[in-house]
Amino acid sequence: MAARGHVQDPNDRRLRPIYDYLDNGNNKMAIQQADKLLKKHKDLHCAKVLKAIGLQRTGKQDEAFTLAQEVAVLEPTDDNSLQALTILYREMHRPELVSKLYEAAVRKVPASEEYHSHLFMAYARVGEYKKMQQAGMALYKIIPKNPYYFWSVMSLVMQAISARDEKLSQTMFLPLAERMVEKMVKEEKIEAEAEVQLYFMILERLGKYVEALEVVQGPLGEKLTSELQSRENKCMMMYRRLERWAECNALSCKLLLKNPDDWQFYLLYFDSLFHLIDQSWTPPHEGAHSAEGEVHASISQALSFMEDRIATEEAKESKHLRGPYLARLELIRRLRERCCPEAQQLGEPLELMFQFFVKFGDKPCCITDLTIFLDLLAPDQYVQFINRLMEAVPLCAPGEDGVALPGDTRALQRHLCVTQLSRSLGQQHALNTEGKLSLIKQLKAHYRHGLQFGKSCLKTELQFSDMYCLMAAHVFIDLWLETGDQNMLWQCLGLLEEGLSHSSSNAQFKLLLLLLYCRLGAFEPVVDLYSSLDAKHVQHDTIGYLLTRYAESLGQFAAASQSCNFSLRFFHSNQKDTSEYIIQAYKYGAFEKIPEFIAFRNRLNHSLHFAQVRTERMLLDLFLEADISSSLEESVKSMSLCPEEDDIPWDSLRDNRDLTVLVSWDPKDRQLNEEHKQRSLEEDTLWLRLRSLTLRLIGCVSALAHPPASRNSEKTTENGVTAKPSSLQSLLSQLENTLNQATQFTEKQPQYPFVGPVASRLAQALSSGCCQCQLSSLQIPLHLQELEATGLDESAELQTQISNLFKSLAVQLQDMLEKCKGDLLEVKDSQSKPQPFLLENHVYLVETVCIVLWVSNYCGSVLRPLKSSLQKKKKKKKEASTVTPPVLSAYQEFSSSLQSLLNQALEHIKSQEISLTALKLGALSLEGQTLSEAEATFTKMAMEKVQSSYLRSLQEIGELLKKRADTLKSLKI
Repeated sequence: MAARGHVQDPNDRRLRPIYDYLDNGNNKMAIQQADKLLKKHKDLHCAKVLKAIGLQRTGKQDEAFTLAQEVAVLEPTDDNSLQALTILYREMHRPELVSKLYEAAVRKVPASEEYHSHLFMAYARVGEYKKMQQAGMALYKIIPKNPYYFWSVMSLVMQAISARDEKLSQTMFLPLAERMVEKMVKEEKIEAEAEVQLYFMILERLGKYVEALEVVQGPLGEKLTSELQSRENKCMMMYRRLERWAECNALSCKLLLKNPDDWQFYLLYFDSLFHLIDQSWTPPHEGAHSAEGEVHASISQALSFMEDRIATEEAKESKHLRGPYLARLELIRRLRERCCPEAQQLGEPLELMFQFFVKFGDKPCCITDLTIFLDLLAPDQYVQFINRLMEAVPLCAPGEDGVALPGDTRALQRHLCVTQLSRSLGQQHALNTEGKLSLIKQLKAHYRHGLQFGKSCLKTELQFSDMYCLMAAHVFIDLWLETGDQNMLWQCLGLLEEGLSHSSSNAQFKLLLLLLYCRLGAFEPVVDLYSSLDAKHVQHDTIGYLLTRYAESLGQFAAASQSCNFSLRFFHSNQKDTSEYIIQAYKYGAFEKIPEFIAFRNRLNHSLHFAQVRTERMLLDLFLEADISSSLEESVKSMSLCPEEDDIPWDSLRDNRDLTVLVSWDPKDRQLNEEHKQRSLEEDTLWLRLRSLTLRLIGCVSALAHPPASRNSEKTTENGVTAKPSSLQSLLSQLENTLNQATQFTEKQPQYPFVGPVASRLAQALSSGCCQCQLSSLQIPLHLQELEATGLDESAELQTQISNLFKSLAVQLQDMLEKCKGDLLEVKDSQSKPQPFLLENHVYLVETVCIVLWVSNYCGSVLRPLKSSLQKKKKKKKEASTVTPPVLSAYQEFSSSLQSLLNQALEHIKSQEISLTALKLGALSLEGQTLSEAEATFTKMAMEKVQSSYLRSLQEIGELLKKRADTLKSLKI
């Protein structure tokens, strides 16, 4: 028997085909195979669960859940069933049900280490920290292993971190965790580095910095070996917290002697030095200066220390370190800030920066190193500085075009560094138009010359001269913004397209192209550009705003929907993925990472971008799919939208946008600052609030239009949407207030740097009139509720009021249509000028028409029975009067005007499509331009992309408008 080895469970063999079908994505076959197996083996629970997984993956969630619960109530204890149910519940986003599964399994098999550990991890997924603590201790009692004990300790720490009451954390959870670890320390049971890390974390959170320092410096600290200088870094942290600047200074000195290129220790050295000087610290008469050795407490000692570091570097024949040279400049800055005359002893910054350039100018990092210290130069030194640097750049003799070019990549890198520094000092911005055009010519010559050095580069590698191309594009943008000459922008696009053809992996080219195409209102080329960036994980939050800001507003609804889905997929997976990271951190003892993972998850859950994309996606779905029949109610139901509940965490919204993702060499006065960031956040939050309130009001209209009972009572519709009369009034009031705030904000006309935050849709939405028009339309149901309660006989004044609202709404819609009129590509003096705001106005008109139609449908549902009731009364009284009540006449007139408006809009869109198709854009705009054949080709390609995108946008806008126009017939009463 022993020779036969392990005997496989026959059920595993039976289930294998179902597993294979599920793994291969063949869910239908998996369901069929499970059904066959269940006919023969009715009690094979795992087959039932695998069938449920197949049903879940084919969209039959209700059936899948019912089937899973049939197995779950039996409290299975076999591994196959438990693992399959765990997979199913995770796919259903119901991790709390996994906990119940293993609670039952542990009750039935109390000695199972596996089930106890699975139970602990199930609690970890849902953040049940108290239960995790109990499960960890229960596991330790069964199997007394250190990791299980420290799982319980870490769960106590997590209770402290998540507790709303800070006092409770400091007086109960953390002290208990400390005592639990101290018990293991006394019993000498501490085995792993992770356990010491956890002890340190607890003491740090308790503010016991002295004790934490003793742990790191004592025998336990010897276990801290996984990270380089882990003990030293922790000691330094504690010295700073305890403000023991002498030890901090001495330790940073020692560490700099070991590694003179570590920038963080230079900063700590300077911080501690000036703290000691401010405290007038003097060394003790006897013994060591500090526990860490000699302390530098005077400027003369610091100067001497820096001179020694520089001398050591100068003595080297090669491989000089940048750290000491940059530290000298940092010390000059700090001494100048304190008005210390000793700053002059270190040398003149211009000369020191020149020496640094001579040593490191051929390295790409030189530009970022020197940019930090440009403020040490006086404005009258800028020209001298750049001229001095140019002397150290070896260039060949000027060619036919009069441009001296570098002979190799090292010379190219030096010249590029000087060119970037000249822009950072504002020299390029100071040039006049002719000067900038000449500069562009030189930059293009350097760019094309540099391409020869990258002929052997792989497709994934960047060209050595790419930055010349990017800088020329920035100068083109300067000219466009200053002169309004559209040709500058077209040539900029052409140059970037050319650059991308040579360097297909250059993210900066793609980002700037993406931004420019969006500013021009061309969304079609942007989708492929963003996709080619291959954004990973958190980048969907940090740079996703560049795409989603323009997704819907430019009229390409299908691409917008896809873009929103792309972002939302990341946010929705974040919850599940982070839970797995937390579990892995517990398994491998990376306890200090667990609070970081949870903070990261919260940061994403509270992301401003997440809230924006989710709201815009729901609105987009409604505008695209929900017509004026019952499909609005169905769409609202599928979204689980509850008008009375605001699920956006306004007080804790996080702005995770990376606003510096695009390279910029602008001088300090033109750079992004905190005020820009704050204004942009305020603007985006206002726009989000407007959109969120609009969405909730649409939910209200849906609930009003399909009530299950009397409209005058509080009730809940089938989809769970509460439609209280007060909720509509409250939301309308909030929308009106937010609209007033938005109007006041836009009156300030906030301006941002071109490569800074992207302006939200707020200003253009207000300019188009859509926000006010939508508010006006959403106010009508409120008055109709009152009319419904009083009837047509006794409501003359109210009817007049509603009639006036209908007339006003018709006028507002007509005004919106007028603002859509004009040429998207205006041709003037052989130049084509895009007018992307017209495209946005078209989109706002479509959105407003959708909302007006939903409101009109509700109006019809109220007025039809009132009209019918009036007619019945007249028949009973045998009245011959044919006077139609004012509100009914006004509604019918409004319906007719709406039909007329939609016809006008469709005709206008059709005429725009015809004129755009007939426009020979490239030939028209390139007349009189002195461009090479290659430049003309790429510029024409960019223009054609814009033209094609406009046509596609108009087509999608027209199709949606036509779809809405077709539903108007059902509004008749």
